[in-house]
Amino acid sequence: MSRSRLPEWLRDKDPLQREMMKTRRMLRGLELNTVCQNARCPNIGECYSRDTATFMILGSSCTRNCAFCAVTHRDPKGVDLTEPNRIAQAVIRLDLKHVVITSVTRDDLPLGGARQFARVIEAVRSVQPEATVEILTPDFQLEEEAIAVILEAGPEVFNHNIETVPSLYPTVRPQADYQRSLDLLRAISSRSDDIIVKSGIMLGLGESREELREVWEDLLAAGCQILTMGQYLQPTHNNLEVEEYIHPDTFKSLKREAEEMGFARVVAGPHVRSSYLAEESSGELI
Repeated sequence: MSRSRLPEWLRDKDPLQREMMKTRRMLRGLELNTVCQNARCPNIGECYSRDTATFMILGSSCTRNCAFCAVTHRDPKGVDLTEPNRIAQAVIRLDLKHVVITSVTRDDLPLGGARQFARVIEAVRSVQPEATVEILTPDFQLEEEAIAVILEAGPEVFNHNIETVPSLYPTVRPQADYQRSLDLLRAISSRSDDIIVKSGIMLGLGESREELREVWEDLLAAGCQILTMGQYLQPTHNNLEVEEYIHPDTFKSLKREAEEMGFARVVAGPHVRSSYLAEESSGELI
């Protein structure tokens, strides 16, 4: 859908802010993927203008083909062992105090690529020891050894997005499993008191409010402390169409409800994404 046909509250972001070019220049030559660009995030202008980015490791091709996502689906390349050091260089250039790392899903790799997350965390801490690290991971197919690798790496924040309600999984995330995602969150939260557990959900895909509240209950039972909720926007014509545009006032109401239900921190709004202003949303709890 063109920007002119979006509700007015979704037309106030300019993805071509001049300030974002500064961050692009600072990252030039490092040959890094960012979810900001690869997933066509609508917040790229704002985040780049704040000298921040969410780094996407393990390549730019995903082994899964979620219907909401703009990331390329094709056979991925091998693991680049120089990537962690290049991300560390980016952290230095941007002087990041809170580093957010995500990845494509790599079901083709041993442990789903968990070891690369650990390598990146180690590289970041070697150059910026005071920085906090937040990782947004795939489900690693719930492999026990992958979970152990992540726990040993010890990120300050572990994020795995539940994305949508169970009834929509066959359409939205056909290669994922709702219970598996909950079990991953539970595995991290139950085995570490030091790692903050976070998850996110997209609204506007056809979920009911009752289904949404049931997801909140499941996330809380799995040990989730931080919840993000944002508007799903169709990134390309090949992705799912938006079923509903949620008004900002509704997001405010849902935020209050979720906080009253028991989440330590809820970030909700039309433009919210799981890594949007991550330092602010996680900082109070770290």
